[in-house]
Amino acid sequence: MNKDQVKGALKDLGGKIQEEAGKLTGSTEQQAKGLANQIEGKTQEKVGDAKEVIKDALN
Repeated sequence: MNKDQVKGALKDLGGKIQEEAGKLTGSTEQQAKGLANQIEGKTQEKVGDAKEVIKDALN
């Protein structure tokens, strides 16, 4: 597991927490920010996955 995969997973988790907090408080802005962080985190995880595939292919 590389740093992009870890950071992406953490950002995704943080986004889920932020989205739920927004739901609890009725803040659509926090919900939207949470969803955006989830998307960003998942994208970063995919970049990390691709780096791992490339690294494995070169070895």
